[in-house]
Amino acid sequence: MVRDGTAGGASPYTATMTLRELRRQLRAGRRAIPDAERRVHDRAIRASLSQLGVWQRGRPVAAFLRMPGEVDLLPCFDTAWQRGVRIYVPHIVSRRDGRMVFVPLEEGAAVRGNMFGIAEPLHGSRGRLPVRHLDTILVPLVGFDAQGHRLGMGAGFYDRALRPRLDRAQPFRRPRLIGVAYSIQQVDRLDPAPWDVALDLVVTERGILRFPPHTP
Repeated sequence: MVRDGTAGGASPYTATMTLRELRRQLRAGRRAIPDAERRVHDRAIRASLSQLGVWQRGRPVAAFLRMPGEVDLLPCFDTAWQRGVRIYVPHIVSRRDGRMVFVPLEEGAAVRGNMFGIAEPLHGSRGRLPVRHLDTILVPLVGFDAQGHRLGMGAGFYDRALRPRLDRAQPFRRPRLIGVAYSIQQVDRLDPAPWDVALDLVVTERGILRFPPHTP
């Protein structure tokens, strides 16, 4: 099913909530999804990603290794590797500067938790690929709205990594930015900051939400 960014089923919250409170509510909501229901949702989301042609032979795609409560993309990886898809995942270079790069995740690669407990390949930043050379980035999120605005964990790593998309002098439209979330994470409206980078699509268990192009 494809929806054009309507806000049906948006999570209830009040305009007086702080972003911290909203994050807390949304994270609690996704953690509360029963395991059996979550597995069904995850299969539907992975099917929609395949429908979008994310895992096409030879293309470089950035994905993520899930934290508790996030969508599990691992079952997609084996098929993607067999097709020759080059998979990249985030690697935090500097917490102080908020710098994050995308590094290759090879089949069978050893990983370890970083400072936030997120799994990363042991090889660090070796083999990192500039953002503009990626075909698609699958973006984890805490919340999103019907305009494609994203609420992350608050550290700003993705916004800094994707900042070139906001450059008026040298704009670029690749990579395609696809948010991956559960429908319970949709809210009525988010007020983006000037440095926030909007998504092109969001995939939930209910289908694919497409958003109009955003002007930097």
